[in-house]
Amino acid sequence: MRLAAAALAILMLASAAQAADGASCAIPRDIRPAKSRPPPAHEIAKGVPTASYMLALSWSPEWCRTHADSRDAEVQCRDNRFGFVVHGLWPNGAGRTHPRYCGPAPPLKVATVRANLCMTPSAQLLQNEWAAHGTCGWTAPEPYFAKAAELWRAIKPPPLAFPPGRVVTAGDVRAAFTARNPHLRRDALFVKVGDGNRLQEVRVCYDLRFKPARCAKGVGAPDHVRIRIQPA
Repeated sequence: MRLAAAALAILMLASAAQAADGASCAIPRDIRPAKSRPPPAHEIAKGVPTASYMLALSWSPEWCRTHADSRDAEVQCRDNRFGFVVHGLWPNGAGRTHPRYCGPAPPLKVATVRANLCMTPSAQLLQNEWAAHGTCGWTAPEPYFAKAAELWRAIKPPPLAFPPGRVVTAGDVRAAFTARNPHLRRDALFVKVGDGNRLQEVRVCYDLRFKPARCAKGVGAPDHVRIRIQPA
């Protein structure tokens, strides 16, 4: 029974190592888990009840525009070319404080990192997300990442390839997502922009049953806001 359970866990992890469209990506042979870091004391919020969830999807070309030379960018920016990647799956609180750093988070297993690098292409980010968010709803990292992968596989991320010179708005990004994902609602898509209104992330909001739901604290950039999108 233990061998069967272990085999099932390996299969679940392997499925998470593929991109949302089923394509594979290049992964280094020598994979080393990131070190576990002490959480910032002011960010620890262990007793906050979870009221909803959010799957944060980063627009990888924008991140690589400013981080391509960093030590942690090999898989994301040099070995592969991604569109959207998973930043993390976040339990959110009902108020302004969200559950964070709810338990110990020793370094992830090599197999766990390898299985999820095509979804979240950074060993350090995987470690950080498990420590900050996963420990607030799951007892082990493998089921946490498996749930993130399940939600990720259910989404068909749009390429966001708009014609050159076309004015693009946050509403266009939401429309691109809902066109490919009829199960998503526009008010369940939080569009985050940074300096210069550059697209950074699209965050999908879920209820406690992991069904797409209205983002309780707004949708980020309103539909009419013009944004800049780094080409993939």
